[in-house]
Amino acid sequence: MGPLKLILSGIQPTGIPHIGNFLGALSNWASLQHTANVNDNLLYAIVDLHALTVPQDPRQLRKNKLDMTIALLACGIDPKRSIIFEQSKIPAHSECAWILSCITPVGWLSRMTQWKVKSQQNKKIQSVEDIDSTSGSCLGLFAYPVLQAADILLYKATHIPIGEDNIQHLELTRDIALKINKLYKKDIFPIPQSILAPAKRVMSLRDSSKKMSKSDPSELSRINLDDTPSEIISKIKKATTDSIKGITYDPVERPAIANLITIYAAIKEVAIEEIVKEYSNSNAQQFKEALAQVLIEKLTPVRNEIEKLKIDSDYVQQVLKDGNEKASLLANKNLDELYNLCGLK
Repeated sequence: MGPLKLILSGIQPTGIPHIGNFLGALSNWASLQHTANVNDNLLYAIVDLHALTVPQDPRQLRKNKLDMTIALLACGIDPKRSIIFEQSKIPAHSECAWILSCITPVGWLSRMTQWKVKSQQNKKIQSVEDIDSTSGSCLGLFAYPVLQAADILLYKATHIPIGEDNIQHLELTRDIALKINKLYKKDIFPIPQSILAPAKRVMSLRDSSKKMSKSDPSELSRINLDDTPSEIISKIKKATTDSIKGITYDPVERPAIANLITIYAAIKEVAIEEIVKEYSNSNAQQFKEALAQVLIEKLTPVRNEIEKLKIDSDYVQQVLKDGNEKASLLANKNLDELYNLCGLK
């Protein structure tokens, strides 16, 4: 048996997730409960502090947090095996983030791709009065990666399940850990390793150049985990394809059909080549009909569990309460150690 791991990841409270979240993260989280060592710790955070980098309706945010918890449970996250908790209920996250921000060079943060993209959008802003809180210019977005590092290092996490688009942020976390260890001449933080999700990025059903997202105003752009069979059939039927005959996988020339093939292969957990071979003589309509049925078969048990848990909100709230208490014990112990090192205790 190797050294014990502490596996940690987080998800923003966007309500009931879509299949992109399911294939990119949630199914992997559930699988880790069976593949990790029985004594490894697994923590999954609902990162509601991160959600505040864009304006939130308070009532909707509370509902979204509960719905996300329901979705995690419905996808197979077992509170007896994993700790599900709310980031904001653990003040140590913000306290740790401040300490880390005091040793993190501004240059490191300004190189973050997400910040660069948002900053580019704001070049034409002329005055402070013109800056909208949704523009991406807020300090919270700039410092977002430091809070993300605090989320990880606060628990001394050793392994982080992430997608390819979060590799840069994990590298920053590793750099911060190395710097603070060197500064205080003690290996207080382990250097976290990535666990890359096996599924590829799932793109919008309406625009294959964009990642599938809850922020897209069109419901037709995504399959939500609580969609009914008729909704799934309708959305897949209306999904963008092309006029080329046959089913071939070509992300450059045929990105829309390639996206549907990627979804099919990920749902069935088989190679893309196998799907292409099976449907080589089919047209887009036939392939869409088959994909819809595969999605219905996979998501119906999840949807049924979501509906069941929505009725039992007391149980869901208790899961969060218990998870918050367990996470607090780990976080506060490690924060005390960091406070001692810094001279704050």
